[in-house]
Amino acid sequence: MSKRRFAAKEVTGWKATIAISMANYIEAGSIIAAASSLTMWQAYLQIDSIGVGLLSALSANALGAALGALIGGPLTDKYGRKLIFSYDLLVYMIGVLLIAVSVNFPMLLLGTIITGIAVGAGVPVSWTYIAEESPESKRAAHVGTAQLAWSIGPMITFALAVLLAPLGLMGSRIIFFHLFIIAGISLYIRRGLPESKIWEEQQAKDLKDRSKGIKQRSSFKELISLKPNREALFLLLGIYLFWNLTAGAMGYFMPYIYENVGGLSNQQANLLQAFLWMFTVITTYLIFMKLGDKYSRKLIFGIGALMGVIAWIILTFMPMTWPTLISFVVLWGSAAGIGAQAFYALWTSELFPTRYRATAQGCMYFIVRTGIALWSFILPTIMATLGFKVAGIVMIVFLVIHMVIGIILAPNTRGKSLRQIEEERYGNLTTSEEHYTV
Repeated sequence: MSKRRFAAKEVTGWKATIAISMANYIEAGSIIAAASSLTMWQAYLQIDSIGVGLLSALSANALGAALGALIGGPLTDKYGRKLIFSYDLLVYMIGVLLIAVSVNFPMLLLGTIITGIAVGAGVPVSWTYIAEESPESKRAAHVGTAQLAWSIGPMITFALAVLLAPLGLMGSRIIFFHLFIIAGISLYIRRGLPESKIWEEQQAKDLKDRSKGIKQRSSFKELISLKPNREALFLLLGIYLFWNLTAGAMGYFMPYIYENVGGLSNQQANLLQAFLWMFTVITTYLIFMKLGDKYSRKLIFGIGALMGVIAWIILTFMPMTWPTLISFVVLWGSAAGIGAQAFYALWTSELFPTRYRATAQGCMYFIVRTGIALWSFILPTIMATLGFKVAGIVMIVFLVIHMVIGIILAPNTRGKSLRQIEEERYGNLTTSEEHYTV
């Protein structure tokens, strides 16, 4: 029997994009699964406030993912995109399985840490690979698929939380098992994914240059030393960090806010969040994916950013009645589909050279998730001592900052190949006598 019979069928095009995008589905699904069941795990295992803080700080929403990205980004650039996305889901499956079968706090905490690290390692490589393998005329559409998966994950997870609520903690275990199964299916499909062609070309060029004795130095140093990189870091951290200080905290604490400020039941809160993410799915597909390669990206980003600011103004300053909540859900949910998350995934893959594209993403993701961890740690105290309105005002300020930075500095990269963008931004800065590697 020939080896050929056992070889995985090559997966390319949209199938490859979807297979890689599932990293975003399980990332968002992991965050929501943990958030929607935190109180049940706390009651079951009698976890104190310190334990709850550890779970939230080391989760896929915060430091766990931050550490994973810091590790996964450089490894992706050094050893290839295929190696990382071939194994990160194996680690993820171990993590969610540990959570699903947890019977004590150490198991739950260990599973949370492993899941977070795997999620963080997988996100930079997914955005990088999709952008590198996408046609320049459809890059937003392909990158938007990751955003679509990132939106579908919470929508389905919240819906499952509502449907499985009568089962209590067993319902939460089932949700984590569903993530385990999705990860396994994705891992199977990924066997047929080829290595990124752009990365292979870059590696061949690097090997040729090294044979000529061209000096090499760390890409971390180049991220700071080159002006185009500093400009890109300011733009991308500006929009993604400040947006995520609101969105990341909202993703973890919004059910808590609905229940404790708005007086909703747990099922009502989860159902409301499911509808919110439904609007994100709709605008991601109909606007970002369909129009992002045809019309001004700065305009699309600006509209989404403004909608997000208006949504939080309504939630902060109006009584938390059903009309207020529905208005917020429609506006914020729609804004998220064409907002910072989608454009960050697109621009962060376009604005750095192939040599350290994933490294740059890993570093930025580490900073953003660390910021979310710190903000999430103090947010409950702010709400408890100063009230939700003060916390809401801070959220609005974050969103205004990200909107201004994005509108002013949005790059004009639509329709250009990654090589063309690199040449326009760097010229011969990355091909001079000194060559750079991870």
